Amino acid sequence: MSEHVLIVGTGRDFPARIRAAHPGARTTVFCRLDSVGRVRAPGENARVLGLRDDAPEQEWVDLAAAVHARDPFTRIGTFGERNQNHYARIAEALELTAHSPDTVHLVHDKQAMRARLSEAGVDSTAGVRAADLDELRAFVRRYGLPCVVKPVSNSGSAGITKVTSESELAGAFARADDSYQGLAHTGVLVEEFLDGPKFSIEAVSEAGEHQVVAITAKFSDPASFVELGHVTPARLTDEVRDEVHAYVGAVLDALGVEFGPTHSEICLTEKGPRLIETHVRMGGDEIPALVQDATGVDVDDCAARQTLGESVLPGILAMLAEDRPARCSAIWFAALEVTGVLDHVGRLDEARSLPGVTEVRLLAKPGAEVGGLTSSDSRVAFARALADTPEEAARAARAAVEHLEFTLKVSAHHDQAI
Repeated sequence: MSEHVLIVGTGRDFPARIRAAHPGARTTVFCRLDSVGRVRAPGENARVLGLRDDAPEQEWVDLAAAVHARDPFTRIGTFGERNQNHYARIAEALELTAHSPDTVHLVHDKQAMRARLSEAGVDSTAGVRAADLDELRAFVRRYGLPCVVKPVSNSGSAGITKVTSESELAGAFARADDSYQGLAHTGVLVEEFLDGPKFSIEAVSEAGEHQVVAITAKFSDPASFVELGHVTPARLTDEVRDEVHAYVGAVLDALGVEFGPTHSEICLTEKGPRLIETHVRMGGDEIPALVQDATGVDVDDCAARQTLGESVLPGILAMLAEDRPARCSAIWFAALEVTGVLDHVGRLDEARSLPGVTEVRLLAKPGAEVGGLTSSDSRVAFARALADTPEEAARAARAAVEHLEFTLKVSAHHDQAI
């Protein structure tokens, strides 16, 4: 029987990747109605089905079961955050290989994640769900300031606040008490503040074995926590790198991750690595491209082939063992403080021609309202660059972004160049 893969969510370019990786494979896409327009080349799928945003989970399961009865699925996959709960429940009902509902719940519900890691003796970072402002104040009385207030389930650094004074608690609670990009609203979490440099760890798991592919240094806005840059590989000693590898493996074991790509964000504190959050998906912010530049490993391709049941770990290990020239890859994002309507972006060609720069891309189109830095979606452009050291790569990417000139319409009679 030929492969028939159910992809939950739009899947970005993964339906095409899967069909290309396995000639004769067919794909069916299940997504929310508001995302149907983002399905690429919809006619190349066996079918594309959309459900309302408020459709109950059982409706997703029932619809998948109805299609399965007529045209059986052999595999299931999802490649973003938004629909992972539906994916896990469908897979469980149809007995298809996928992350368990428990694992998906743990990576989405940060309070549950904290509890599981504490029970496993992996990470003792304090964090509790706060139902109201009084519970936030009670946490501060017990653990002190600063603390971090954020949504229990979030993405894109939305709704996160570092609180340094009790007077900031009310505003922080209001920002966190919301949903983001369709992720279920599950409440507000308050955690102790982790002090130290931040990193993301890209790993691929197979049959319960975890292989770190790359460690990426993160540069974030200190107020909003929105990420402004990344560089792969991070400059770390072998001893620290080994400690991070072992720690992330223990985290993934505790959360029940058996296979697939993961993106974990950690802080290197005085007490060692501590988890900020983890995800059972590839990293965002073009991190898979940085990883491929630096290591040769195509994490997206690994995700597609694992969805088809292929083993990818031997190939990853062979690639990482190759004697490759040392290359560092970086990305830097542009964010605007002034609020207005984007009118024009200048000096793009000049930025693209700067030494080491491999890509400059706009994230906001003329006519879009821009300004402020509230989430990853607030950023308006990025540049990527290659160099021999992490510092040189980061400088080259940042220089390209700073070379761009943004013109905003801030009133009916006044334009402002940024």
